[in-house]
Amino acid sequence: MKTRKLGNNNLEVSAVGLGCMGMSFGYGPAADKNDMIKLIRNAVEQGVTFFDTAEVYGPYDNEELLGEALAPFGDKVVLATKFGFKHGANGPTTADGLDSRPEHIKKAVEGSLKRLKLDTIDLYYQHRLDPNVPIEEVAGAIKDLIHEGKVKNFGMCEVGAEAIRKAHAVQPLAAIQSEYSLWWREPEQTILPTLEELGIGFVPFSPLGKGFLTGKIDAKTSFDKTDIRSTLPRFSQDAIENNQKMVDLVSRIAASKDATPAQIALAWVLAQKPWIVPIPGTTKLHRLEENIGGANVELTDSELREIEQTASKIQIQGDRYTATQQKTVNR
Repeated sequence: MKTRKLGNNNLEVSAVGLGCMGMSFGYGPAADKNDMIKLIRNAVEQGVTFFDTAEVYGPYDNEELLGEALAPFGDKVVLATKFGFKHGANGPTTADGLDSRPEHIKKAVEGSLKRLKLDTIDLYYQHRLDPNVPIEEVAGAIKDLIHEGKVKNFGMCEVGAEAIRKAHAVQPLAAIQSEYSLWWREPEQTILPTLEELGIGFVPFSPLGKGFLTGKIDAKTSFDKTDIRSTLPRFSQDAIENNQKMVDLVSRIAASKDATPAQIALAWVLAQKPWIVPIPGTTKLHRLEENIGGANVELTDSELREIEQTASKIQIQGDRYTATQQKTVNR
């Protein structure tokens, strides 16, 4: 597995990481814990060193899963988790609202350290920007945690360029995490140029379009009510039928390179910048192996031009979030 560096702190990770949310949360019923432990450990054996979770996934279940699965590997792996939601009676949920007050962050980190079985969190993200707390105060709290040795690197998720600059001025950021793929390219407008200027890494989640770019979803696909895609406008029947044009594009390139559509979609993301590290998620071993293989697919300049020229003519249908969900990612 090739490696890449995130940020100027030289945080080195595998070129493709593993997003673990779907193992416990968000994409239907939680997968079998023992099966997921085996999957995570298999990923390590195949060279994956970068794993992503959050306290809200479950809540707590996903952090506990990673803590158990990765305990044998010590500092051979890099673990990223997130804070930023209120803690209700059953733990943090997105419905509880946001809370990035410094006192909350310093309480949340203790729980994450315990569940992850760590003394230090490699990369600690603010999960969503909290409009009620100045970002300078959030960055200051993380700076304190870094000085205390409880956190190594600071990150933020789904934020705009202004917030990035303000936070970075207080505590340098190692990485920004946002959705990015062939069918969601909004970060190219202001986020990627800002990160390049400041020397901050980029970690795209859903680099496979929440599974759509694998070519395994069509208008007949039905989603469990606990699967977030069941509510997303982009996964309505009409939108899926329209957006199939993007799958046709990656499938055509894949056929010419003896690769899969998923591998082409990942190779495209990796080709955009050397400091981009996608974190596709899966609960299946064969998909894990397929995604890892995407790191070894290199697109030629002519193939990248073909993808760009064709993709620019495809009008993606459907918002990526509902109006309520979109409120937490407004930049």
